[in-house]
Formats: sequence, structure tokens, C-alpha cells
Amino acid sequence: MPKSPNRCSSGFENTIIKIIGLQEEINLDIDNLVDLKAEIVQTIKAVKNTEYQTLLEQRYLCFKTWEEIAEAMHYGIDNVFKLHQKALKCVYVPKTYSNVH
Repeated sequence: MPKSPNRCSSGFENTIIKIIGLQEEINLDIDNLVDLKAEIVQTIKAVKNTEYQTLLEQRYLCFKTWEEIAEAMHYGIDNVFKLHQKALKCVYVPKTYSNVH
């Protein structure tokens, strides 16, 4: 018995619909990540100490390792960790994010 020509095109159409849905989902995720990065930049810039800002930017925006940060800032690794702890104390986290796990 010959196969129905509609069966093949229906599968193709479903695949195209899935691809379009995934592309829309990816675009939404990208938009959310861009917005989140903008919030991170604003949060870091709100820290008054420029040394803390530099450390936070290097770590959370440039994704540098602790060793790379220590070298760039001319500090020992232990000092970078201490500086990081102090910097985090200066970061304001809105209440909407404080309950997120």
C-alpha cells in the first residue's frame, strides 16, 4: 500500500514548528541574560570602593580566576579572598533576590 504524501510533510511541519518554538525560547533566554548582566553591572557600579569594583568586575563580568585577579591587581591570593569578602559586604542585594536559592 502506498504511503500518504501528507504524512511526511506533516512530520516536517511539526519539526519546523518545534524549531521555531525553540528559537523563540532561546531568544527569550538571551534577553533575560542580557537584562541580568545589566543588573550585575549596575550592582557592581553601586559599590563605592573602586578597588572592590575592579575585583567584582574581573570575577563576575570577565570570569577571571582568582589567580588571574591576584596577578592583575598585584596582590597575593589570600589578600584577594579577603578583599572579595569585604567587597561582597558592600553589595546591595534587593529583597526580590534574597529569597532565591
